[in-house]
Amino acid sequence: MVETLLELKRGLIHLLYPNLCEGCRKPLVGQEHVLCLACAAEMPETGYNNIPGNETEMRFAGRIPYKHAASLAYFTNEGLLQHLMHGLKYKNQKQIGYYLGEQLGKSLMETHWINEIDCIVPVPLHPAKEAARGYNQSLLIAEGMNKITEIPVLTGILSRNRQTESQTKKTRSERVENMKDAFSVLDWSFIKNKHILLCDDVLTTGATLEACGLALLMEESVKISIATIGIAVS
Repeated sequence: MVETLLELKRGLIHLLYPNLCEGCRKPLVGQEHVLCLACAAEMPETGYNNIPGNETEMRFAGRIPYKHAASLAYFTNEGLLQHLMHGLKYKNQKQIGYYLGEQLGKSLMETHWINEIDCIVPVPLHPAKEAARGYNQSLLIAEGMNKITEIPVLTGILSRNRQTESQTKKTRSERVENMKDAFSVLDWSFIKNKHILLCDDVLTTGATLEACGLALLMEESVKISIATIGIAVS
């Protein structure tokens, strides 16, 4: 009886306040979550995560020693992924982070190298920025990835030493300089001899991930790979 009443209550709530697709704003049905099937099919996925020398890898070539790199989808101005990221980062839509992390996790499960990974480490925000936002979007993405891959997520490993300026209007060299020495490792004991998958939301020049990677690679036994939801189209 109680279960029946709860089902009726949930049905009534959904009728009055339906979950809407973040792409087209139509009501979601069945197993749809965040995006309807039609909008999910329009996500501009890269499809190259199992290919050595892919575009994500090439953005780090010659900059840091990495094993593998992958991105879920292309990030374009006014595109679907930009819309989703805006909701995630500025409108408290945490469910988008989990959803995109799950989609990235599913993509990585199709690669030949995912079983090499020991742990996922999300790029940290500066404590003041995380307090203002209320959460770290990269951690939400990592938790979504964990749901699919079952690879443990490690937090409290990397620290953001200073609140860096916005990267938006900076050149590649300015971005690298802006991120120089921005991160440090808080606890080396958890990462020795580990293959770490660094996780972030959108890859543009790669300056932030490069700075994180350089901090982690100060421990010689560490190996790193990189995964992002988006890769900005240049």
